[in-house]
Amino acid sequence: MPDASFARFEDKVALISGAGNGICQVSAEIIAAEGGTVAAVDYDREQLDRAMEGFAAAGGGPHQAYPANALRQDEVDAVVADVIDRFGKIDILINGVGGSTIIANAGATADELTMEEWQQVLDFNLSGTFLFCRAVIPHMTRQGGGKIVNFASIAGRGKSASSSSAYAAAKGGIIAFTTKLALEVGPAGINVNAIAPSATLTDRIRRHWEQRAPEHREQILSGTPLNRIAEPVDQANVVCFLASSHADFVTGVTIDVTGGA
Repeated sequence: MPDASFARFEDKVALISGAGNGICQVSAEIIAAEGGTVAAVDYDREQLDRAMEGFAAAGGGPHQAYPANALRQDEVDAVVADVIDRFGKIDILINGVGGSTIIANAGATADELTMEEWQQVLDFNLSGTFLFCRAVIPHMTRQGGGKIVNFASIAGRGKSASSSSAYAAAKGGIIAFTTKLALEVGPAGINVNAIAPSATLTDRIRRHWEQRAPEHREQILSGTPLNRIAEPVDQANVVCFLASSHADFVTGVTIDVTGGA
């Protein structure tokens, strides 16, 4: 658990999508422990309720749960409106909705993908990020600034042999969107950055990792200079750096968090 006396997020309000598990859950716990208020969004209400207990235990607050679908504009707009009404501002937006396992064969090649699967992966990884940015930017502009952190992937660099081409295209889109959006909103004092994780042992990915043959796992690890697979906290620490005042002069950047792979 982070040192609660290290209060990078004191009096800050962080709106975090996908906060019910994984990297975003750990990011939210760090922000709470360092004095921040978390507005946590997740489609899975049961998962979100469990995560909220952890945020409350970490400190900060008061925190608020929003069971909502990040891919629906009406629900995104309603969440943002309620956060502004309840807390008066949004200092940080972390867009964590996305992933490769939304389709049955997460590593499908282009000729194996159906059009429906292609569209599903693009929508799951791009639309929620766009909708939350679109809804939050006017408020951050009126406030005079804010921090946006998006979730790309090393697959978006074309460097993941195990991911589908749809996922690579979607995460490449996040990288491009992050760079362009930073240009658009920089004059308003809004920083926009992203992380590009390698495989990270969230609950969802851990199941897939454990099902791999030992020789396949060893092959992946041997290509990583730090010789291990990432844990969610490895990614969350970089997310929280980008969300903090320590990154005030960083924008338009996607940081690869891959252990050197």
